[in-house]
Amino acid sequence: MPPDLYVAGSCVRRGKDMKAKFTLQRRAILIFMLCAACAVAVCGQKSRRARQDDARFGPAVRAYLAYLRNEQEVVDDRVSRREVNRAYYVRNSNRIRALREMATRIALENNNDYLPELEAVSLDEFDQLFDDPLPTPETLRTGETLNYQLRFLGTVAEGREKFYLFARLDPYEQSELRKKERGKSQPGAPASPAQPSSIESATRPRRVVSP
Repeated sequence: MPPDLYVAGSCVRRGKDMKAKFTLQRRAILIFMLCAACAVAVCGQKSRRARQDDARFGPAVRAYLAYLRNEQEVVDDRVSRREVNRAYYVRNSNRIRALREMATRIALENNNDYLPELEAVSLDEFDQLFDDPLPTPETLRTGETLNYQLRFLGTVAEGREKFYLFARLDPYEQSELRKKERGKSQPGAPASPAQPSSIESATRPRRVVSP
């Protein structure tokens, strides 16, 4: 084959290869854009459905649910910018869903536009709420109050994780609870401060909701 024909053939093949590669790149970009658009659409639909569902609640409950949505957006943004790893993202997303489930459960059961300050921790996060000795899950009873500060509400399973939900008592509730405990401990005798149990004395206030 003459050199000029060989060169021309090579150029033609190279041109075809580049064209094919360019076409594949365009298809990949198009597929990525379509997937991203679908993801945004699905998220938008979920957000709209969530807001529609929240409309049945009063302003205080709706405000808390909106706060949880904002927290989820923060977590989504941080993982998209690779500021946090996948495990952090999954755990905090599950925590937010657990808080939402408990909040809606309380609002529906009580039929009241009020929510306590909620805390959600997994078993390995008990040290974020309690000092040693840590309470064991087997001993926790729904409605039990620890150190006049945290009331155990129950558990919520999200994904492969189980979260333990607590309501933080406000100062008025703490004061009333202490008065009742003093009255039970020494009926008919001068009131004296009740001594909390070893588990009760192991609690300390700390926020763990925000990622």
